[in-house]
Amino acid sequence: MGIIESDVLFLRAFIIGRAAAAVENLALRQQVAVFRQSGKRPRLRPRDRFFWVVLSRLWPNWRSALAIVQPETVIKWHRKGFKLFWRWKSMAGKPGRPSIEREVRDLIRRMSRENPTWGAPRIVSELALLGHDVAERTVAKYMVRTRKPPSQTWRAFLENHVPDIAACDFFTVPTVTFRVLYVFIIMRHDRRQIVHFNVTANPHAEWTAQQVVDAFPYDEAPRFLIRDRDGIYGDYFKERMKGMGIDEVLIAARSPWQSPFCERVIGSIRRDCLDHLIVLGERHLHRILTEYFDYYHNARCHLSLDRNSPIPRDHKPPSHGKVAAIPYLGGLHHRYTRRAA
Repeated sequence: MGIIESDVLFLRAFIIGRAAAAVENLALRQQVAVFRQSGKRPRLRPRDRFFWVVLSRLWPNWRSALAIVQPETVIKWHRKGFKLFWRWKSMAGKPGRPSIEREVRDLIRRMSRENPTWGAPRIVSELALLGHDVAERTVAKYMVRTRKPPSQTWRAFLENHVPDIAACDFFTVPTVTFRVLYVFIIMRHDRRQIVHFNVTANPHAEWTAQQVVDAFPYDEAPRFLIRDRDGIYGDYFKERMKGMGIDEVLIAARSPWQSPFCERVIGSIRRDCLDHLIVLGERHLHRILTEYFDYYHNARCHLSLDRNSPIPRDHKPPSHGKVAAIPYLGGLHHRYTRRAA
């Protein structure tokens, strides 16, 4: 070996030795800094762990300078960092369902704020009529408040007889002066339409029979009329129904579930309307129910009617313009449509 080669090797060993000493000094200083910041028991921060992981990959003799933790701990940190790195890298493509447009998300929140009694199915129906195909789970995710309303059906009987079935019932409403008013409703089962209603403080058989006569012209009377066993109806009511060719179907005593559609609509009237108002008198109640039934027939969506209203609404795709809200009952409910700018 020549003199020049020995000098080169000596110089290389000298430089490597100086670099190793500098790295060792850096490692010791880092551990001293940890002890100064932590007190009695050293507490390593994420950047301290990162420092030792990187140093273990760059300096072969890193174990000789390590005193604060065991070398196996540093190796464990490196493995954990490896897992986190590949987890981050595999998620870079953002897997899963694509997010919906901001306009639709804002519209869902708007509907849930303006209609606090609505659930996800009702909002899905409104969005479908506005040209947005959104799943119920997606709507529930972006709603301000989530509440799924119950639903009742009577399918076994209605599938064969629904066009010829109507139901009637009374429900009471207290006024501001603690009077009790009686509301009589008659509904068709096929499209859930309220064909007639009236309000009185003193119901009797003659008055009730006249309501049925007013609701159905002679050639439009249903084949069956479902009602309860309330004594208000009486013999006079039975005779008038027989004269109109209507067969009465009496439900069992204390069994409102046997007339589910009528009970359901009465519940909707209370939840959507009467529970939020104070009734002043007969005229006031009649006016309120008239406006509510306008909303009920022309705007309110029903799951059993393919998420449409009793009087079907047209579908409005986004090309028809911006979404506009039509308030009902002073803004208690809204109907959403599209209008050209």
